[in-house]
Amino acid sequence: MQKLKIYNTLKNIKEEFVPIDANNIRIYACGPTVYDFAHIGNARMAVVFDTLVRFLRTIYPKVTYVSNITDIDDKIITRSIKEKVDFNQITEKFTKIYNEDMGRLNVIKPDHQPLATEYVKKMVVKIEELLKKKVAYHNQGHVLFNISSFPKYGILSKRSKEDQLSGARVKVAGYKKNPGDFVLWKPSSKKEPGWSSPWGIGRPGWHTECFVMSEDILKAPFDIHGGGLDLKFPHHENEIAQSCCYSDNLENADSYAKYWMHNGFVNINDQKMSKSLGNIKLVREYLKIYDGEVIRLALLSSHYRSPLNWTNNILDQSRSILDKFYLFLKNTEGFEESNRNSDFKMDTNLQEALFDDINISKLFTYLNKKVSINLKSSKVQEILNARKNILTFGKILGIFYKDPNVWFKNDQKYSNINEDFILDLIDKRNKARKNKEFHVADNIRDKLNEMGIEINDEAKETSWKRR
Repeated sequence: MQKLKIYNTLKNIKEEFVPIDANNIRIYACGPTVYDFAHIGNARMAVVFDTLVRFLRTIYPKVTYVSNITDIDDKIITRSIKEKVDFNQITEKFTKIYNEDMGRLNVIKPDHQPLATEYVKKMVVKIEELLKKKVAYHNQGHVLFNISSFPKYGILSKRSKEDQLSGARVKVAGYKKNPGDFVLWKPSSKKEPGWSSPWGIGRPGWHTECFVMSEDILKAPFDIHGGGLDLKFPHHENEIAQSCCYSDNLENADSYAKYWMHNGFVNINDQKMSKSLGNIKLVREYLKIYDGEVIRLALLSSHYRSPLNWTNNILDQSRSILDKFYLFLKNTEGFEESNRNSDFKMDTNLQEALFDDINISKLFTYLNKKVSINLKSSKVQEILNARKNILTFGKILGIFYKDPNVWFKNDQKYSNINEDFILDLIDKRNKARKNKEFHVADNIRDKLNEMGIEINDEAKETSWKRR
């Protein structure tokens, strides 16, 4: 069997993957905080690790995949107070939406999708143990981890102490011994959700949630811990610190997770996607314009460790690529049935691409050769092998799920829909309404309707969706 190599960010090298137990590969990837709609960055993580898990399942007899839901967080609390609803209403709504959106991207739901709120009691137990080991301390209602108690702190991010402070999420507070110390438990006010603890009514810190859930379900050490590059510091660094101190493995950073994998940032027109720049792109909005397979392929279009520059062009290119492959599948329908006794030969080049740190770009270079063969002059066995290779690796990539006839029927609905064009028409219609040019506004509505776009005039803006 070929040797799988992955880039281990704990060591900053690409190395051979040697499982802890080849009969059960255990993977944990940090999931979303459910206070709003899933954005393209959330989707990239989900698609990348879904693809990794799919591939590993072709190699090993069992893969246990865990990806959590953070359903208690200050952002959730802020939204629940603003909307005057219980925080559970916010989290249940957006967890459901997240899973629906990921499902339309052909993301298989993880084997375990734990909610942080289900593990609070176990978090309290582990925090108590960290206090007993004197690597944590209690002050002003807070329990904090003392980073100076873990000599290898910074081993994952390779950050200096100065860089650690500049990258930390939590502001320096008077109850901290060291500016970099992070919260394990914080007090809750009467307006905020809270749980009983030896330190009063409160809630866990974010960094403790994943540490407890991953170890409880997978046991430490497990094989792979993953997530977006933005979580490398401080979130993943803090998980390592807690786990190593909890297990008394101060010298072995891989006693928590043996390999660490991080997917790169999503940039919008060469700018980092962020709320401060107002360029957050929601998955649900793109699903109005593009089939989920198009979005998925676009998310896989650059190597998972590289930044992904998200543009309409990359989506249109992905749709064109899928059209090409679906046309080949349409033109070769029935080949398996009419040649059922033929031997199928797996292309080793395709396998090697995935074994080389999940190199999907390289994989598509070889797949493109398969789909480019001349159906009239090629031998039946060559056509059959090409078709089966495309379908086999399509399952790993999470594409080519549809019947080709259905694909092209649906593709006609999507092909003429351009987000910028739609928004421009809506803007023109709103200006026409403001100027009381209602015949112009009605004509634009009719045009959008012909395109399969349904618009809804709300209090402050006009929303739209594909019918």
